[in-house]
Amino acid sequence: MRKYIVLYTAPVTATERFAQVTREEAQQGMQLWFDWKEKLGSGLVDMGMQLGNAMKVSKSGISKSDSNIIGMSILQADSMDEALEMVKGHHHLQWAEGAEILVLEEMPIPEMQA
Repeated sequence: MRKYIVLYTAPVTATERFAQVTREEAQQGMQLWFDWKEKLGSGLVDMGMQLGNAMKVSKSGISKSDSNIIGMSILQADSMDEALEMVKGHHHLQWAEGAEILVLEEMPIPEMQA
């Protein structure tokens, strides 16, 4: 099995989005995450967390990033196709207009293989 990093993007942060919904709507949103977790079972290695306060580090220094990545999860699957099926129709896509999901495959480094 391979691991896949899932990045959730949106034009608004989770904090901004939660400020726009009622407590009941927020609870319903969290229930969707728990339902997804149960559906995936062992395929979900780490449900993840909200992400924010992104900073960019370069040779020129450190600055605030304009990243729109607002969360992450880690999956395990036999193929990219299987990982994509796991996030197909994911409730995050309803989070806000323009919300997207990026799926990245963890690639082994041959020189580091035992």
